Amino acid sequence: MGAVVLVTARSFGSGTADPAKLLKSAGLRVVRAAADHDPDALREPLAAAGAWIAGTAPIRERHLSLAPNLKVIARYGTGVDSVDLAAAGRRGIAVTNTPGANTGAVADHAVGLMIAALRHFLAGDRAVRSGERPALRGRELGALTVGLVGFGNIGRAVARRLVGGFGSRVVAYDPYIPPEEMRKMKVWPADLDELAASSDVLSLHLPGGSGPLVDEAFLRRMKPGAVLVNTARGDLLDERAVAQALSEGRLAAAACDVRTSEQGDESPLLAAPNTLLTPHIAAQTVEAIDRMGMMAAEEVVRVLAGESARHPVVPAKDRRLP
Repeated sequence: MGAVVLVTARSFGSGTADPAKLLKSAGLRVVRAAADHDPDALREPLAAAGAWIAGTAPIRERHLSLAPNLKVIARYGTGVDSVDLAAAGRRGIAVTNTPGANTGAVADHAVGLMIAALRHFLAGDRAVRSGERPALRGRELGALTVGLVGFGNIGRAVARRLVGGFGSRVVAYDPYIPPEEMRKMKVWPADLDELAASSDVLSLHLPGGSGPLVDEAFLRRMKPGAVLVNTARGDLLDERAVAQALSEGRLAAAACDVRTSEQGDESPLLAAPNTLLTPHIAAQTVEAIDRMGMMAAEEVVRVLAGESARHPVVPAKDRRLP
């Protein structure tokens, strides 16, 4: 029997493609385990694993200490802030991801949240179900300025949808992207203060892991009545400050696919007015699941066969913004 591939990514193989079949055809044995990455629960499968296809739950030094045979961690998705890259590097464990696999799915979801918030979809649904017919007056996305914080693959995909599809004015802040690249897409570069002050809708598209970007001071710089959208990482928001801004009417709405803690009911956003929350499903389309699963499986097969990864993750300059 070949090497064991531990799979903890919840949606792996749940689309139309069959990445497990690809692994098995390479002589590998697939073992599924819980997605929460509890080290004690994973002790036995980690001891046998030669590869790990992982979701967004943390992978820390303790996990790796339980996996003496581990050769590769294939992140089922793009972000790797959940992986202790330094610890993996010390142990000679390759780390890969699936860049671009869920870009379109997340971009669609971000734009969908913008429209839902601006047009009061949730309040309208609740009103109809209770027999009411309120006049919920919204805003047209094409008439507004949308600010993008972060202009990587997903930020650019959102910009293409907004500029080409809706005719929105789009401004973006990303110190790692040359301004001329933004202008080629009819997106206007701005510093963070200018973006906060001018955006009717502000959407986050950058990694987490360094504490909140949108805190009380940032919220005070935002345009009154703006809509905040987050499909990136929950820890980019000071949720208590955002909830307070919503309660005071300084923010018109917040639409988030991620929260600081996605377990339980402790988030202040759950009780805040004018919030639309989805359960971390931005990347959960059949098409994205197929691409992520097949790319992750291909990387595992490649690395375990002694070949170089196609999408290796190496420590790079920090793209988290101030």
